Parts: sequence; structure tokens; C-alpha cells
Amino acid sequence: MLRTPLHDAHRAAGAKLVEFAGWDMPLHYGSQVEEHHAVRRDAGVFDTSHMLAVDVEGAQATAFLRGALANDVERLRSPGKALYSCLLDESGGVLDDLIVYFTAPHRYRVVLNAATAEADIAWLEKLRPAGAGLRPRRELAMLAVQGPRAREKFWAALPELRVASEELANFGSIESNDCFVARTGYTGEDGFELLLPAGRAADAWQRLLAAGARPCGLGARDTLRLEAGMNLSGQDMDAAVTPYECGLGWTVALNGARDFVGRRALEARSPRCKMLGLVLEERGGVLRAHQPVQAPGGEGTITSGSFSPTMNVSIALARLPASCAPGERVQVAVRDKRLAARTVRPPFVRHGKILV
Repeated sequence: MLRTPLHDAHRAAGAKLVEFAGWDMPLHYGSQVEEHHAVRRDAGVFDTSHMLAVDVEGAQATAFLRGALANDVERLRSPGKALYSCLLDESGGVLDDLIVYFTAPHRYRVVLNAATAEADIAWLEKLRPAGAGLRPRRELAMLAVQGPRAREKFWAALPELRVASEELANFGSIESNDCFVARTGYTGEDGFELLLPAGRAADAWQRLLAAGARPCGLGARDTLRLEAGMNLSGQDMDAAVTPYECGLGWTVALNGARDFVGRRALEARSPRCKMLGLVLEERGGVLRAHQPVQAPGGEGTITSGSFSPTMNVSIALARLPASCAPGERVQVAVRDKRLAARTVRPPFVRHGKILV
């Protein structure tokens, strides 16, 4: 399996390591629930070096990304700004979701998910015009510091980055000291993402732990992102569904005459289903992926489910009939039982507050 530059640090910290998208990654460091609460209440740090940053550069970089992505990078008027987008195939199916940063004129940075990174690059290479280049930055490590005290502890650990990042707005980024700092989290909490040369990652990690950030693994990352209503690529979305069918219609920019891969299919195809959240209302089980759901308008299925440490109840994201609406009651098949749940509009939790 592939290993991040922090693999030895994870082993030394007693992490339980598991395979994820071909990488040997920490699942937890003793207690997934305690790590979850640390991010909601204080600050946690994640090794996200399995994800891949790719720089897109050249005179045709903007035109290239405007045609390749469902969202429109023309919206990024100032260097440092970022947006969230889906990468679609010709049928409008979701190949991946990603964040793209406008770093300078004719230059962008795109961050790809680990499980789809190589396929994404191959797809983008097929679409790439001669005047744009793709440069995977495999020499970079990536850390995510998240929680209500994340910025405070980030600056305590890395004071050399405070001046550059102190005024950084949400969904913004800055380059300083050979580092790239962004404010675009995946947990529903504030914080920073840090990209830096792999050789400096272990020192930054240890400095963050010394400043009080708790090391967190994939387990807490999954329950945090589920509470925040964030999709997991390949699970809550894939090429079988469009952005409108997995709760990501807001990332599609149809204004103007801009043509992009999948646009014609999206305009011709009515959504066959929709993504809603579920909150379990009965005891007797935990909501999990692939469990069937019986809704008033027909059958559906859970795509992600777990116990929510913040809400102290089981929650899920589910692909339901297009006629479903928040507030309806549904039945979920949990082993040999049918348990009642209610539909809600995600997110479930944001900035430590329960919203449903």
C-alpha cells in the first residue's frame, strides 16, 4: 500500500492503520468518538496527504477548466479564491467532486480525492487543450486542522504563517513560506488546510500536536463529514447519478452559454431521485450504507450512515424518490427490522450546532 510522509508518526502514536483507496491510513488513535468530539469542541489534525493537488497552468487554463468542470471558474475573480465543483462525464454522471483554487492569472490548483485521483487526471488529460498543462504535485503533503480552536492552535504551532493567514476568508487560500494555506474544510468546522513539502510534514505535525491539536483518523473524519452533510466520493455520488441527484445541484453553473462536459445531458435529463438526510427515530439498530428505505413515494437506499456522536442518534444520507421532501417519515430495513426515520435537509450539524 501507499504511505504518506507521516506514516512513521502514525505508527509511533499507536494508530490503528487500515487500507483506504490503496493507502495505509490511520483509522483512529485509540478512540474515534473522542477524536470526533475534539474537532467539534476544540481542535483536531488530520493527515490528508493521500489526496492529490494538481496545478493547472497556461494561457488556456481558464478556458480548459470552464469546459471541464460543472461549476464556473470564471467566478473566481481574485487570486486566492476557491470554489467547489463536480467533474462530470458526458452523461452528466459525477466522476468526482473537487475544490479548485485560483492562485494567479492563468494558474489554478485542484485538489482531487485519493480514490479517483489517477482516473481524474487521465480524464482531464483527454480534455486538456494544448495551451494548458497539468502538474500533479505528488511531492506535497497535506494536513487539515479543524475545530473551533483550530486557527488558534495552528498559529501557535506555525507562527510564521499567522500574518499571511490571519485575514483569510472562508473558501480562500494564500501561499506563504513555501506553504499553501486554505480555509475550505470537510468537517463542518472552521480551520485550515496546509499543503507543504513532504520533508517538512513530520515537523509541522509534531508542532501541531504540541500546540494541543488532537490527531484524528479516518473514522472521525467520516462521522464529522456525515454530520456536516458532505458527500463521500464513490459512495454518496458516482457516475450513476448527476449532481442534482446527490444534493450537489448548487455546484452546477448553467448561467450563460458556457459549454461544459455533461451540460447537455443535465439539461435533457430530469432527476430520477434526490439526496436527503435521515434521522433514526427508533432504537434497535444503526443506519448503514446500502440499507433499503421505504418512502411515501417509493423505494430508496442509504448511501452513508453512522451513529452521530454529536447528536447521540443514528443519521444517514439517502438516495430517495424525487418526490420526497424534508419532514416525511420513512421505514429503513435494519437487519430483520423496519425502523422509523424522518427525512431532513442536510447538514445535520454545523459549527458545533445541531440544525435538524
